[in-house]
Amino acid sequence: MLVCYCYVQYVVHVLKRFVAVVAMACLSPSRLCARVQDKLLCQFGHKVRRQTVFVKLKPPGPSPLRIFGKTCQRVTTCGPACGSGGASVMPAGAARRLASSLQSTSTGSLPDYGTQIVDPYRLLEDDLNGIYEDIRSELERNTNQAELNTIATYYFDGQGKALRPMVAILMARAVNYHVYGENSALLPSQRQVAMISEMIHSASLIHDDVIDQSDFRRGKPSVNVLWNHKKVAMAGDFILAVASMMIARLRSDEVTLVLSQVVTDLVQGEFMQLGSKETENERFAHYLTKTYRKTASLIANSVKAVALLSGADEGTCELAFQYGRNLGLSFQLVDDLLDFVSSAQAMGKPTAADLRLGLATAPVLFACEKYPELNPMIMRRFQEAGDVEKAFELVHKSRGLEQTRFLARKHGAEAARLAAELGDSPYQKGLVVTTDLVLNRIK
Repeated sequence: MLVCYCYVQYVVHVLKRFVAVVAMACLSPSRLCARVQDKLLCQFGHKVRRQTVFVKLKPPGPSPLRIFGKTCQRVTTCGPACGSGGASVMPAGAARRLASSLQSTSTGSLPDYGTQIVDPYRLLEDDLNGIYEDIRSELERNTNQAELNTIATYYFDGQGKALRPMVAILMARAVNYHVYGENSALLPSQRQVAMISEMIHSASLIHDDVIDQSDFRRGKPSVNVLWNHKKVAMAGDFILAVASMMIARLRSDEVTLVLSQVVTDLVQGEFMQLGSKETENERFAHYLTKTYRKTASLIANSVKAVALLSGADEGTCELAFQYGRNLGLSFQLVDDLLDFVSSAQAMGKPTAADLRLGLATAPVLFACEKYPELNPMIMRRFQEAGDVEKAFELVHKSRGLEQTRFLARKHGAEAARLAAELGDSPYQKGLVVTTDLVLNRIK
């Protein structure tokens, strides 16, 4: 699917088919300099018939893409069969959904993909269909407590992005294709891992709501508001318990160890978030480790688990893990960026929430390079009057947002490079496209 933005800079970007862009940014004069070369990630080369759908879009973030007061995109689409040489036309609804996902908050897309882009959600429509219903059924079967079931299933309402199960299934199918060829099928155990990944994620959200005393999640009242803290905490534990039973039913020691590591990392990451480090170098390393444990570990170990279940060799399983690790880090960096540039309505939760919780994320840590007065605010966790507002202002005056965008792109580009090493298939292409969706999401 070819996305052409009605803006001159984006037209120029689309015309750059085979241009390698070398970007270099110093993350800190004393800490880290990184260089990344973005290459053309894929060129599909199949003949397809195209349908052009014009979609009006709400301008994302603080920098809407406008021309003569209007915002629009031209979307040239093809169906999931594109990757295998067939041709079909994506329905306008799916085109609108992917077009919306591809709107940028100035994070920047990866290099142009050519004339065919696979929509991962459309590609996996059958696999993802009913996944929330299946999770709710698992939870319901394991309790006769009606209120416990209500709390535990509250976030499984189908309104989430389902990113983690989508990535797990996409990797499962891509690795199966890589190992066994085009006649491979998704294993029931691999779909179970996708469900487990979403259950662990939702359990962590429930526990976060209790710890952070949050009022909103996904645009609706959080569980923390609707039920008392003890019941909510136990509901989170219940989800993890049912997920553990599902892991045991997979009957794979390797997969059990891999997925158990996720829960260990989540708890350690939460403990790390409660503390801080004195020096700048230690602080950034602390932040990256915490980010891996709280966000990236779940994605990395889930995609490694589905690769193990496919019978893939050690190198392919490690490739899957590193793809998930880089995708997860990129996802969280974008999330930290959105906390400064997105609206509360778009995010479904208050913006500047991290600062109000006393957390110094990447934009703040980068801003410290120019404004060292942020350091004492970080150490006192932005608790003094005016700290949150002042820190928010200094981040926007610094290069913190720009450097966070660069680091997110760096991890996204590495994830895309790793995905490109798998055997050519629609699912492998979908893994590459997913890195771009993560970089350019608006919530």
